[in-house]
Amino acid sequence: MSVKFRLTVMSFLQFFVWGAWLITVGNYWFGTKQWGGAEFGAIFSTLGLASLIMPALTGIIADKWINAEKLYGILHILGALFLAYIPTVESPTTFWWVIFGAMLCYMPTISLSNSISYTILKNNAYDVVKIFPPIRVWGTIGFIVAMWITNLTGNKASGNMFYISAFSALALGLYSFTLPKCPPPKLVSENATMTEKLGLNAFSLFGNSKMALFFLFSMFLGAALQLTNMYGDVFLSEFEKIPIYKESFVVKYSTIIMSISQISETLFILAIPFFLKRFGIKQVMLISMIAWVLRFGLFAYGDPASGLWMIIISCIVYGMAFDFFNISGSLFIEATTNSNIRSSAQGLFMMVTNGVGAVLGSLVSGWLIQKYYTSADGNRDWHGIWLAFSIYVLVVGVLFAVFFKHKHNPNDIKDVSH
Repeated sequence: MSVKFRLTVMSFLQFFVWGAWLITVGNYWFGTKQWGGAEFGAIFSTLGLASLIMPALTGIIADKWINAEKLYGILHILGALFLAYIPTVESPTTFWWVIFGAMLCYMPTISLSNSISYTILKNNAYDVVKIFPPIRVWGTIGFIVAMWITNLTGNKASGNMFYISAFSALALGLYSFTLPKCPPPKLVSENATMTEKLGLNAFSLFGNSKMALFFLFSMFLGAALQLTNMYGDVFLSEFEKIPIYKESFVVKYSTIIMSISQISETLFILAIPFFLKRFGIKQVMLISMIAWVLRFGLFAYGDPASGLWMIIISCIVYGMAFDFFNISGSLFIEATTNSNIRSSAQGLFMMVTNGVGAVLGSLVSGWLIQKYYTSADGNRDWHGIWLAFSIYVLVVGVLFAVFFKHKHNPNDIKDVSH
């Protein structure tokens, strides 16, 4: 079995674990358990909280004390235990703590899986830039396959989605112990300060007004990144409350419709080099924000019949919205920071988007929907919800265009390739 194939299996399972429940948990929460919207927002905040806490800690452990592939396996096995326990939970508060435990185990494995792939490919004399992207694409395919399995097996609103995820996490955890060894590189000096060990020296970038603005807008946009993961499938599934849509394809196979977003994400990756070279990082990020406005706005007016085309186009533009922001933002960091803090700066970018931004977006959206867009009988005003999200991103985009100053230099991205 080749190294590339073994890493492809790891990548596939890594995101299969997540895809089995991330998009459909809203159906379980609102439809099966009949719990409230404010608490649901708190559930998705666990992703952000775990992203703030765990990657730096596990990075230090993998750097100094334990093989990365073993730590990776241990985290997935522990995560499987949390996931398997979730269907037995009967209160929103307990659910929050259990899912938080699962996320503390899962979120650091995303960066660990990348590190393991880089290390193994380099040790086997492979060109990482050329070989890794096709391996990573199989992660997105794994996410899509998990979504389809959860939907087609009739488990999009069932606790069984967590058993599917737990089983795959356990399998991946055990499988990781068979991977080539990735011993601690011990890149951080013993004499390094705790600030350097935790990668906090990148916070000095906030002293630069341009970088401070970039991180601020990254946080604002990061608040929008998880909104359709949180509410997209619930939105489509709740069309069943309208008699003429109850038996529609969209209602029955809402998760499969939502998977168009992930398929689009895979395809738009290929377009990024052209757009970056042609328009530059700022313009690409603005295109991303316009795509987010369309993503939410089209959902606001879409329906399973005459408005189905809006739902499908919304899912297609998601790929542009998600990829163009994340990758162009990462490249901006790569092009404008010193090499000695570049890795820390990339970590900071992830922290403000998937950490602080995700936490704020999850909590505020949950509160907002429960207070202003949910009636006494529990029905949600999805038209108003998606319009509010769309207007929010539009305002962020306009402010970004006005206040963020960046001159395009094609040399900054001359080495971009896919």
